[in-house]
Amino acid sequence: MNRKMFRGKKYFIEALWEGLLKISGSVTSIIIILIILFLFSEGMGLFKNNIVEDGYVVAVNSKNKIENLSPQQIKDIFDSKIVSWKELGVDVSEDEIIIFRLDDVTNYVSEEEIGENLENLPKILNQILEDNPNMIAFIPESYTKSNFSSKILDLGNIKISDFLSGKEWFPTASPAPQFGVVPIVLGTLWVSLGAILIALPFGLAVSIYSAELASNRLHKIIKPIIELLAGIPSVVYGFFGLIVIVPLIQKVFNLDVGETGLAGSIVLAIMALPTIITIAEDALRSTPRAMKEASLALGANKWQTIVKVTIPYSISGITAGVVLGIGRAIGETMAVLMVTGNAAVIPHTLLEPVRTIPATIAAELGEAPKGGAHYEALFVLGCILFIITLIINLVVEYISSKNKNKVA
Repeated sequence: MNRKMFRGKKYFIEALWEGLLKISGSVTSIIIILIILFLFSEGMGLFKNNIVEDGYVVAVNSKNKIENLSPQQIKDIFDSKIVSWKELGVDVSEDEIIIFRLDDVTNYVSEEEIGENLENLPKILNQILEDNPNMIAFIPESYTKSNFSSKILDLGNIKISDFLSGKEWFPTASPAPQFGVVPIVLGTLWVSLGAILIALPFGLAVSIYSAELASNRLHKIIKPIIELLAGIPSVVYGFFGLIVIVPLIQKVFNLDVGETGLAGSIVLAIMALPTIITIAEDALRSTPRAMKEASLALGANKWQTIVKVTIPYSISGITAGVVLGIGRAIGETMAVLMVTGNAAVIPHTLLEPVRTIPATIAAELGEAPKGGAHYEALFVLGCILFIITLIINLVVEYISSKNKNKVA
């Protein structure tokens, strides 16, 4: 009887633990899915926003034949980079573009004409536009509600194609914010690629030495040091890079500033080394002893065995370590923010300041009005980073499964 009670109690405890683990796994999965849905739902709201600032319109003379303008054209017009209507393919009697903002109204009428409570302002704005056929105005939408005969340009909403192909990131530009992710994505890829090119040879060399050449006593010293590197906070790496690496790069390459993509790559390479070394070493140690002994028995020396047998057998595991190292580099924030110069321009070399996706989100999210286009654009950047990370994880899973099949 006691034995039956003991077995029943044992089965109950096992079932209880199994149920708790299932619940825990289910809850975790649901939370992750909800976070992903929240990320994408917030980001996709960007493409429901107008090209110009919320609450404002771009208007021209009613006889102006212009129908549409891109965000870049609007910015260039109001930055005086485009100064004539002919550049836009429009024939206007007076070709030079006149830019009008609400603050310019007193250049055309007196404050008494506007009225104490601005009651005459809508009529005055309309009259100013009609008197100047070559004018383009950026004015509040509330002043165009009634009896406004000038043409309000229907510029539409922000397009996904413009977002993905845009070459300028200037979310605070007026009247049309610029949300071009090309320089930010390229900056992320440049820094990550540079980091992995630096980290790969060093990481592979250390892993080979630790797994195949180092004595047990030396291995016990190297292993904790590598694990210690993985535990150092990223801000410490960033501070080290800012104080040591940045001035060194500036001096060696004779640059105006040392905050460059190369500085970010070096710092990220140091941060990625523990991941690459640990995974590559485990893969090298998984090589069957019989294969190594067979190679040595056939007359190969130790280095020939490493190059011709050990590395080819463990190449899948080594590749997985490299890919995970890239994932660490792509997702890093603080260290990159501190040493790369944080300039949202398209990089042509690693010796230029760059900006990465995580650094952009960290630097701008606190200043972006909640629910605004800038806020939602940062969530879209988060979606892009998520997709890149997901691709990396899928590659790791594929490589790992390939490695398991090979071992089996």
